[in-house]
Amino acid sequence: MKQLFLIKYGEISLKGKNREFFEQRLSLNIKQQLARIPFSLLRRVGRFYLEADEQYDQQINQALKKVFGIVSFCKALRTNKDISGIGKAALLIVKQLLDAGKGTRFKIEARRTDKGFAYTSYQIACKVGDLLRSHYKDLEVDVARPDWIITIEIREYAYIYGPTSGAKKGLPAGSNGKGLLLLSGGIDSPVAGFLMAKRGLTLDAVYFHTHPFTSREVLLKVEDLSRILAAYIPGLRLHIVDFTEAQLAIKERGSEKALTLFSRAAMMRIASSLAPRYNALCLVTGESLGQVASQTPKSLHFTGSFSSLPVFRPLIGMDKEEIIDLAKQYGSYELSIQPYPDCCTLFAPKHPLTRPHVVRLTEEFNGLALEDILEKTGVKIESREF
Repeated sequence: MKQLFLIKYGEISLKGKNREFFEQRLSLNIKQQLARIPFSLLRRVGRFYLEADEQYDQQINQALKKVFGIVSFCKALRTNKDISGIGKAALLIVKQLLDAGKGTRFKIEARRTDKGFAYTSYQIACKVGDLLRSHYKDLEVDVARPDWIITIEIREYAYIYGPTSGAKKGLPAGSNGKGLLLLSGGIDSPVAGFLMAKRGLTLDAVYFHTHPFTSREVLLKVEDLSRILAAYIPGLRLHIVDFTEAQLAIKERGSEKALTLFSRAAMMRIASSLAPRYNALCLVTGESLGQVASQTPKSLHFTGSFSSLPVFRPLIGMDKEEIIDLAKQYGSYELSIQPYPDCCTLFAPKHPLTRPHVVRLTEEFNGLALEDILEKTGVKIESREF
C-alpha cells in the first residue's frame, strides 16, 4: 500500500527569485538520502509530496529528520476536493490518534489555497469538526490548548493530516557552496560541521594525523565521526593529512609556549591550500571564544591569518554545555568523548600563550622555515568517501 508524506520547508520560501534553486537543491538532497528505496517526489509551491510503499515508513522518517531545509513532515491523506471525502479522511486520522491515546481535545485548521472551493476555511473547519464529534462523543473542541490538530489544505487536491514531526530546518546543504571542515576527534568540530551544513554548506573534512604519536583508534574515531556527518551531509569525504613531520619540526624549532598556536597556524595554511582542490570556498572550525588558550581573540587572529579563505566558526559564542547538547542531538557526543587524545592534546605546552603579539609571533613562525615541509605535507593526503 502506498503512503504519502507531506514535507514542509520554511526559510526557502523567503528566497524570492532564487527560490526555485533552493527547492531544487532540497529535492536533490531528499533523493540522495532515500537513494536506496523506490519512491516518487513531487514539488509544489511550499510543499513536497513523497510517495512510497508503507514498508519504508521507518526509513523515510529517519531520513527526512536529517535533511537540512525541511521544517516538518507528516503522513497525509489525499482526496478529491469534496467535503464528504475530506471528512472520511479526517475520521481515519482521528481514529489512529484516539487508538494511540493522544487525548480528546482537538482543533481543525483549514487552509484554502484554491479559492474556487465551495466552502471557506472556517466553514470547512466547522463541517469537519461537527462530523468528528458526531462519530466520537468524547471529543471536545479546544482551539487554545488542543491535544492534537487536524489540518486540511485545499490545493490541487485536498490534503488532510494530523500532528507533524519536526526536522532540522535551515537551508539545504550545498545551496551555499562548499566548505572544508577541520575535523578532530573532539566534541566541537563535528557540531561546527552540522551547524554550517544547516546554513547551506556542503562539506568535506580534513583531519591531521600524527602517527605514531596519535593512535590508530583516533583515526578510526574520526572516520566514524565522518560517517555521522555524512548521514546529514551526503557526499562528504574525509581527507587525512600525514602531519607527523610538520608537527615534529614545529616542536623542534618553535618555542614551547607557542607550540599549539604554531601547529594550528600550520594546519590553517595546509587546509587553505587544499580547499581549492576540493572546490571549497571557506574553512570551518570548532573554535569557541575563550574555551582554550588557542581560542582567545589574539590567538584566533594569529591562526586565522594563515588562511587565504574565510574561516567560519559557528560555535564562537557558545559555551561547552550548549555545544554538548547539540552533539547529543546530532548523535556525535558518545563517539567524541572516547578517550583517545589527538595531536593538539599530546603536543600541548604546559603554559601556552593566551595573548600573543600577532606580528612578533608571525615573524617567529615564518622564521621556522617550514615552507618545504608544509608543502610536502599538503601532498600526503589519503581520502575516503562515506
